[in-house]
Amino acid sequence: MLFLYSFGLRLYAMLLQLVASFVPKAARWVEGRQGLLPRIQAALLHETAPLAWFHCASLGEFEQGRPLMEAYAAQYPQHKIVLTFFSPSGYEVRQNWPGAAYVFYLPLDTAANARAFLDAVRPRLAVFVKYEFWYYFLTELHRRQIPTISVSAIFRPEQSFFRPWGGFFRRILGRFTHIFTQNDESVRLLREAGLTQASKAGDTRFDTVVRTAAAPPRSLPLVEAFVQDRAPVFIIGSSWPEDLPALTPLLQQYQQQLRFIVAPHEISETNLRLVEQALPGQVVRYSQADAATVGQSRVLLMDNVGLLSQLYRFGQYAYIGGAFGKGLHNTLEAAAFGLPLFFGPTYGKFQEAKDLVALNCAFPIQQPNDLLRSFAYLYHDEAARLRVLDDSLEYVHQSSGATERIMRWIEGKVVK
Repeated sequence: MLFLYSFGLRLYAMLLQLVASFVPKAARWVEGRQGLLPRIQAALLHETAPLAWFHCASLGEFEQGRPLMEAYAAQYPQHKIVLTFFSPSGYEVRQNWPGAAYVFYLPLDTAANARAFLDAVRPRLAVFVKYEFWYYFLTELHRRQIPTISVSAIFRPEQSFFRPWGGFFRRILGRFTHIFTQNDESVRLLREAGLTQASKAGDTRFDTVVRTAAAPPRSLPLVEAFVQDRAPVFIIGSSWPEDLPALTPLLQQYQQQLRFIVAPHEISETNLRLVEQALPGQVVRYSQADAATVGQSRVLLMDNVGLLSQLYRFGQYAYIGGAFGKGLHNTLEAAAFGLPLFFGPTYGKFQEAKDLVALNCAFPIQQPNDLLRSFAYLYHDEAARLRVLDDSLEYVHQSSGATERIMRWIEGKVVK
């Protein structure tokens, strides 16, 4: 199995090199790893401060691990953080994040790369966020007796770890010093598989969204001008083209009663034009809007990145994209402001989404016309919308605290 694992990774890297000329994301993945280990070694050659290594697959996992990184930096100000990413979408956005002293791509998981990387970094602690399970890195960390944890992890019975033939994958999990899960079901699965070094801490993202919602709001004059008539605002966050068949009837039917703020997941000219075609003449792009006239449009189309978490405070309702395709995007940013949530059918991998549905604070859409029906119920019943607001806020606040629980464990393992 180890041979197949190693062969599969090398084949993956070769395929990315082959398609790099045609796929920009693959090109960035390949380019970012050229000469990577020598660059890491040179950057850390004269570093004398204690280092902690945090690894995230991409941008979403970074936001999940961010509160823990910030808490670690506050607890151990004399330490420095080394942050690695597997994906270009995480590295390119956060390569200059001031909370980390060093930001790198993760070298390909081989025995030689793991040894060379850990020789250069010499971490006091290693933290893997959510879904990152790399055999050689974890094996070398375990061999060196470096405390290594997985945080905000979530497991499901159908995963390879829990299959009769999954012994190799269970051994990977066994390399962790401790696994902090999002829910009790994950702890149960791990312990039934013989992995007892696990406990429920919760999801660190709750700590981020609680803090964001409580922080002084960022000044956004264009958005403030857009919503100044106090019409109800429907926020559409991280939308994909697959979401548009459900969204278009709603936008068309309620274009005079509501204002819509649309933030596509990928800012491309193709995606922006798809939204504009849904309501010709009613859409204004954020980059082209003017505070004096923006209110004449009914749809504000966000053609930039980084503002979505701030936009939810302007809304009364939210649609979260992705669940008509590969999977649902971040629902917690909107739930932290008490917004009723709507999303497509592919949400089963996300504990918070399942919880919000069970609380009748989120409403999954199976067919495009379902959105009109579910929205009308809340739009015409203000008491029901306010009940959702209260229940969402209570859920988010009661679910926070994972960062503190994990930090208590770290304090017993890391020497100041």
